Amino acid sequence: GFSAYFLIVADMIEHARNVGIRVGPGRGSAAGCAVSYCVGITDLDPIHHGLLFERFLNPERISMPDIDMDFDERRRTEMIRYTADKYGQDHVAQIVTFQTIKAKQAIKDATRVLGLPYSFGDRLCKMFPPAVQGRESPLAEALEQSGELNDVATTDPDGKKVIALAKGLEGLRRQHSIHAAGVVIADEPITDIVPTLQVDGNAEVVTQYDGRQVEDLGLLKMDFLGLRNLTIISDALEHIEATTGETPDVEKLPLDDAETYALISRGDTDGVFQLESTGYKALCRLMKPDRFEDITALGALYRPGPMSANLHTEYANRKNGLSPVTYIHPDVTEILEESYGLLIYQEQVQKIAQKIAGFSLGEADMIRKAIGKKLKDKMDALKGKFIDGTVAQGYDKKLGVDLWAQIEGFASYAFNKSHSAAYGLVTYQTAWLKAHYPVEYMAALLTSVKNNKDKLPTALHSCRTMDIEVLVPDINDSMVNFAPVIGTDESGAKTRPRQIRFGMSAVRNVGEAVVGEIIAIRRGKGVFADFHDFVEKVPSTVLNKRTIESLVKAGAFESLGHPRRGLQMVVEPIIDNALTIKRKEEEGQYDLFGGLGGSDDAGDVVNLDIPELEFDRKEKLNAEREMLGLYVSDHPLLGLERALSELSSAPIPSLQEAKGGGEATIAGLLTSVTKKFTKKGESYVVGTLEDLAGGIEVMFFPSCYQTYADLLVADEILVVHGRLDDGRDTMQVIADRVSRPDLSEATGAPLQLRLDPRQCAPELIARLRGVLVEHAGAVPVQLTVANGGKRVTEMAVPEALAVTRSPGLFAELKMLLGAEAVR
Repeated sequence: GFSAYFLIVADMIEHARNVGIRVGPGRGSAAGCAVSYCVGITDLDPIHHGLLFERFLNPERISMPDIDMDFDERRRTEMIRYTADKYGQDHVAQIVTFQTIKAKQAIKDATRVLGLPYSFGDRLCKMFPPAVQGRESPLAEALEQSGELNDVATTDPDGKKVIALAKGLEGLRRQHSIHAAGVVIADEPITDIVPTLQVDGNAEVVTQYDGRQVEDLGLLKMDFLGLRNLTIISDALEHIEATTGETPDVEKLPLDDAETYALISRGDTDGVFQLESTGYKALCRLMKPDRFEDITALGALYRPGPMSANLHTEYANRKNGLSPVTYIHPDVTEILEESYGLLIYQEQVQKIAQKIAGFSLGEADMIRKAIGKKLKDKMDALKGKFIDGTVAQGYDKKLGVDLWAQIEGFASYAFNKSHSAAYGLVTYQTAWLKAHYPVEYMAALLTSVKNNKDKLPTALHSCRTMDIEVLVPDINDSMVNFAPVIGTDESGAKTRPRQIRFGMSAVRNVGEAVVGEIIAIRRGKGVFADFHDFVEKVPSTVLNKRTIESLVKAGAFESLGHPRRGLQMVVEPIIDNALTIKRKEEEGQYDLFGGLGGSDDAGDVVNLDIPELEFDRKEKLNAEREMLGLYVSDHPLLGLERALSELSSAPIPSLQEAKGGGEATIAGLLTSVTKKFTKKGESYVVGTLEDLAGGIEVMFFPSCYQTYADLLVADEILVVHGRLDDGRDTMQVIADRVSRPDLSEATGAPLQLRLDPRQCAPELIARLRGVLVEHAGAVPVQLTVANGGKRVTEMAVPEALAVTRSPGLFAELKMLLGAEAVR
């Protein structure tokens, strides 16, 4: 009775492909359905990959099918529009969803309502156990796991009141919004079924019932999901066509590409779907995947349950011959062989129950459901049936007992293989593109995170580690988004790109519409010769002062020979007068013989000379960062990577996945420094400490701020030691110690020695040479001979006498020359 549903879904998928909207290969249990594969809904052959239809639908679980669809996220609304046009505007609506009050928010709300200080509720929230994979503990669980929180709840009078009130608030509806994916389709006007509708600010029709209620009414709910990685694949393929003239068919890639598996095994997975986190990278290096089944396993193993049972490490060790592969019984070898004897997929539970206990696959699916939902009565009944079935199949009762114990222990951890395999295909496609077309793929990745201030620096750092240069925006070369720079050889043939050009729409205050107009003029009238040529050619709608000044600060006009500071000094009068000319031209006031009508001829002002003045390095980089969100042409930390790494306990991005409460030492550039005040009027500072890979917020509370106030200034390179705190949406560091690192060796700053002329006796010079030779290194030495504070001369010290800075060297030099002689 579900054929109409499959036909509707197949029609949508077919439409998307016909109009060039990228569709995912499938997701969830639907990937185990051969009908979905045969009609083109999914792209993964379920028989080849050992997926089960009964995980999707079975007679023991009569329910509507659930086929979720992934689309290029930019074009998801087109699919909703197509559905409404096809089945009737009054038959299609999006679905409301309600946000509920979570435990920490309930505590903060209760604190506020009871008139207690904000800091009291914040302190309680910091007593919560660490979030697991982004999921915060409910209040009841937090009280069980955190003795500190439980003590407050039982002994502190205010704590008792707050937590009692929070328990009542937790789970209540806080606000409504539109479901991220849900769309409902009816065979009659929806208003005849759902009593009320609402129209939000974007004129979207939305049901007033949530998804579960809509399904209970018998309406057909579908999930239209926007997947960013499909957008990245689409953009990467466009770049590949532009650079090579060819477009790979990523839907038909061979799944045995050695370069792809080598990339994953190295943990070089920044930008690879699902494998971007530090933990995933570590697991990739440990496992060393070399077949598609390993990628499927990665998706199933990197989850709280399997990791808490150490299944991920055991899988890697068994795969690489570090641990023996064992099976509980020879007859389950075929079922568990792909996972080296480990039970990691729900489908494996079903197959074992079918083969050993004689269950139908539908009955076997009930085991997964009962254990996953902790339905004790059903579990007890199924246990008896499983053991009896084992005996009936001719096996020993002990095997049934042992197998059930293993299933009961791991079924709640076991993952849906259909989903893991389907999403594994997207993982493989993105890894293949990165391995074979790195520049094109990274350009697409940068575009996907262009408005994400946290992910863009990480993506740029990935490009640097891959030896891909990202160039500042260029008025004559940049497109709307990031794009590979297409090079040519001496014969004019295209060469493989090694650079990416910053997209102009990623510049602050510059919209896509303006960029589109600039590109259209560039294509129609040719590239811009200089800034005067630019303002003459572009329409007045482009000449917005704020927009053009932003492009100037970002370096977009440097290729025209204009220094940023000089152009910024004259950009306003040039634009003002250019706009005056354009308006008069539009009004027909242009006189062929006398120039502009009237006596105010602005031509001289339009052609103002642009001063040959430039910002110093620090000012230039700060302006660039302001407009682009990060340093591109240069970076204050470039060249200091190794020194800062040695001073840090971990790269900053990896701290986002660490547990709160731990300690960390980080080194980097202090930015976004904001001074604040406590309710007592005490000063403290909030800032962001950044390394080349990313940044993290750091709190310098009053005691720390008072001690280190002179160091806490913007763009200072610091080493910060503190405690990790995940009490807010993202990880923070609560600083307790701050220092300014000695980077003179890393920056190549010379060791300066100052001598009095009377010290320059041959014996002392010989001893000095001996000390320098003993501490040989890469730091140059500069020797100044001065008399009475007046410099006399500088003596050249041979490069062969360069040194390594060390406490021993300084101690010897100070003993030899005096403490004041060494810098």
